[in-house]
Amino acid sequence: MGKIVSVLYVSLDGVFDELSWTGPYFNEELQNWQNDNLMAADVMLLGRKTYEGFKQAWPAMEAETGDFGRKMNSMPKWVATTTLTEPEWAASFIEGDVAEAVRELKAGPESVLIGGSGELVNYLTKHRLIDEYRIMIYPIVVGKGRTVWNEGTEIKLAVADSFITKTGVAVLTYVPA
Repeated sequence: MGKIVSVLYVSLDGVFDELSWTGPYFNEELQNWQNDNLMAADVMLLGRKTYEGFKQAWPAMEAETGDFGRKMNSMPKWVATTTLTEPEWAASFIEGDVAEAVRELKAGPESVLIGGSGELVNYLTKHRLIDEYRIMIYPIVVGKGRTVWNEGTEIKLAVADSFITKTGVAVLTYVPA
């Protein structure tokens, strides 16, 4: 059975977008951890906004990021979108019910990595479809921006793993309790 893993960058106050504030805290520990996350995955699952951002950025970064960039650019991707019509960048678009499509992904053997995609993570949390939440909590209060979970989303989680980087980022892995 497949596993759905969400990896998120989050500020102390829960903001997940406009990630320029992560730069001063990103270090080799996080780079290695992110590398392990990507290399263990067979497929990516993305929301439209993240897909468009990644699709624009990653092809130009492959030379400087080596194996990570090659895998990011070549691995199969499923994208939840109702507005895009022409898949690119090794992507396929989910048609119809997203929750049902993700249930089908879980039924397969692949390990599925959700990179960012806060709205998609919130939606899949409501449907109890995420097996692990891997969250990097940065020691910064941003004060404005979108948060991952919104009103009406509730789930009890248990800590499966944790560590704190030298730059103060708390890396927490949660599983549904």
